[in-house]
Amino acid sequence: MTPTSHSSLHRAADPDGTTRDIVRRTCTLCEATCGIRVTVSRAAGTGDRVERIEGDPEDPFSRGHVCPKAHALGDLQDDPDRLRGPLRRTATGFEPIGWEEALDLAAERLTAIRDAHGVDAIALYRGNPTIHDAQSLLYWNVVQRAIPTRSQFSAGSLDTWPRWVQAGLMYGGFLNTPVPDVDRCDHLFVVGANPVASNGSLMTAPGIKKRLEALRARGGRLVVVDPRRTETAAIADEHVPIRPGGDAAMLLAMVHVLFEESLVDLGAAAGFVRDLPRVREVVASLPPERVALACGVEAETIRRLARELARAPRAAVYGRMGASVQRFGTLTHWAIDLLAILTGRLDREGGLLFPRPAASLAFAGGRPGEAPAFGREKSPVSGYDQILGEWPMAAFSEEIESEREDRIRALVVIAGNPVCSTPHAARVARALDRLEFMVAFDYYLNETTRHADLILPPTPPLSNDTYDLALLHFAVENVAKWSPAAMGVEPGLRPIWRTLLGLAKRVMGLHALSDEQVDDLVVGQIVPLVLERSPFAGKLDATQIVEGLAKEPGPRRLIDLLLRLGAHGDGFGLVPDGLSLERLAECPQGVSLGRLEPSLPECLETPSGAIELAPERILADLPHLAEWLDGASSVGVDRPFLLIGRREIRSMNSWLHNLPSLMKGRDRCTLEIASADAARLGIATGDPVRITGRVGEVVAPAEVSDRVRPGVVCLPHGWGHHLPGTMLSVASKRPGVNANLVIDDAGVDRPSGTSILTGVPVSITRA
Repeated sequence: MTPTSHSSLHRAADPDGTTRDIVRRTCTLCEATCGIRVTVSRAAGTGDRVERIEGDPEDPFSRGHVCPKAHALGDLQDDPDRLRGPLRRTATGFEPIGWEEALDLAAERLTAIRDAHGVDAIALYRGNPTIHDAQSLLYWNVVQRAIPTRSQFSAGSLDTWPRWVQAGLMYGGFLNTPVPDVDRCDHLFVVGANPVASNGSLMTAPGIKKRLEALRARGGRLVVVDPRRTETAAIADEHVPIRPGGDAAMLLAMVHVLFEESLVDLGAAAGFVRDLPRVREVVASLPPERVALACGVEAETIRRLARELARAPRAAVYGRMGASVQRFGTLTHWAIDLLAILTGRLDREGGLLFPRPAASLAFAGGRPGEAPAFGREKSPVSGYDQILGEWPMAAFSEEIESEREDRIRALVVIAGNPVCSTPHAARVARALDRLEFMVAFDYYLNETTRHADLILPPTPPLSNDTYDLALLHFAVENVAKWSPAAMGVEPGLRPIWRTLLGLAKRVMGLHALSDEQVDDLVVGQIVPLVLERSPFAGKLDATQIVEGLAKEPGPRRLIDLLLRLGAHGDGFGLVPDGLSLERLAECPQGVSLGRLEPSLPECLETPSGAIELAPERILADLPHLAEWLDGASSVGVDRPFLLIGRREIRSMNSWLHNLPSLMKGRDRCTLEIASADAARLGIATGDPVRITGRVGEVVAPAEVSDRVRPGVVCLPHGWGHHLPGTMLSVASKRPGVNANLVIDDAGVDRPSGTSILTGVPVSITRA
């Protein structure tokens, strides 16, 4: 018996010999992790073909829900622009190259730069899509070990770092992140998040719109704080149109009200918190009356929101992208959790709870009980703090442009498109042209990989076995599901894990060893790290575990290791009915492991063993918030508008715009502008509008709307597919404009180093 054989429902063959299989797996194109059924026809001579993708009604988590992105998995599989083999840059353009020759060339160039200038002259960049693929997650770590450079970057500093820094400081680890118990709460307070469009983020909750509608149907209340009346705000009981950047001030004023009106009740967290008096002291200077003007929210509204939250029977607070990528992102997430803790909603049914994933990645985050590694080193040029072992993207271009001997000269990038996703995008593109060598792991010849010397394409999602290692850390239910490959590997391609392992092996000088032997070394290194955090620590030894794993190399046995040593695992026989990969594969629809449950204090990994309510790293940003409130919040005359971004159900950053099913309909890369502002400027819907920031400008069609508050304009990110040298035939026909040509790379959230992507001052004129 193999796991895959239990994950397909076989249909009878057609007269021509074509067979059809229905393969159950998880959609990997966003954070919702919806269960899908993929109908694949298999015919001799023509290979496998996707016939249909639909929601799986038997999936215990998504219960049949899917969004349009799930259907696009077939588009990605069939996309003629998707690369089917490695490419090498030549003087006349890109040409095919064999896999072994490509990996030899990559290792030769990287090791030459390392030997001449030091390992820090090689940079590594990891994009968001790696979170959705277990192969990339597990074997990128192997590349990081082979190239132990300080010059590491990821999309995290354009996305999640404020939440992870705050969670690490308060609870002891960035994966120790509580999520809303959305299915049992009576009052959900949403800050800078649009889960109806994003499908949830750092809150894995398939079918989130139905969950929110169910909340309201049972008499609950949904409140959304956002400068724009988003798709989520449109179904809410109340929309609070805050001024961009004012979230931290407003939320801390709500905390002030809790103390002032004796509404503080720690509930389950009582006895597990430190520095409560310090919190009271720092919010004493932030009454609603002080913050109201800067936030654009009346003081009495702030007071009412605090009282309603405190008095609701079961309440949760949730913030996401808009809360993160603003000037005070870490302060905002700190205030969100303070509101939950001080109203007794942490670790309580219907409030915020800590998931217990079946397979945990915590082993990669350091030793339990150690203080988070924030700021132990500084980036060489501007002195940005190292966060989670990486420099922020604000340091990326300058570290390439530097004249130091160990400046960045080479780049290895996986599943990332920083030319579209990073502020001051024109500077990023110029920096990439300065590199001596660049290798990219990507499906496409796109805006970033066009700068590469080598492009090494992975197999598409439907050709990969996988398990949601990262996203189930944030799931609103404890679930597990194995996703077998629905399609075979196309000729000319190889799984990404084997490519990453092959590069790492060569860079480490292990040419004489087979991939299988090197993978055995990887397993031998990971086992002790996983066992140390396992509930079976002290009951098993590493030798027993290695002997109990399959001998076939690759990610499957690593996933089996994580499952078997996890919170719901079989402990290699110690718990007969526990999880293993084999057992999980026998349940192709996935398994429910129960609702989230209270877990204090076991879920805490701070050195003190308590919740740190007042981390000094976070408090150090309060004087800057005070400066903003006392005058820096005023808008400049030259750039009087504040630019924000938006999410859409058919987009996922920049990487789905070449798929026909997701590019149907109206132009979605438009600038939303309030009707009052448009009338004053003589702008009508469809007019070309010039958006100018400190570092650049773009022209986009206007969309006059009352969804945004006056003084705010809204442009989605991830577009700008007009650059020469790319191979994106669908995206290039409706390229949109790159918002990051306007957004400055100089501004960051101080505690986390996250780039400020929302609330950016711009000027608006009719073009």
